[in-house]
Amino acid sequence: MVKNIIHIEGMSCGMCEAHIADTIRHTFPHAAHVSASRSKKEASFVTESPVDEAVIKKAIDETGYNYEGMKTEPYEKKSLFSRLFG
Repeated sequence: MVKNIIHIEGMSCGMCEAHIADTIRHTFPHAAHVSASRSKKEASFVTESPVDEAVIKKAIDETGYNYEGMKTEPYEKKSLFSRLFG
């Protein structure tokens, strides 16, 4: 699994964060753990494999926010046991 982290300029409120999260969910229906943060100027989501950067850039640009780049990192699902004792 892969955590996709998108850098976005232009989010200024909770509705902006919700709009970005909805765009990600619509663009990648199988995405999990979708979140957006205006203070961090980023959104993140988990997929089975890396997503096509051109696809997410187009989706974000169409919302009116500014896509600033993307990075990916391995994502390891943590079990309850590992959260408590890991």
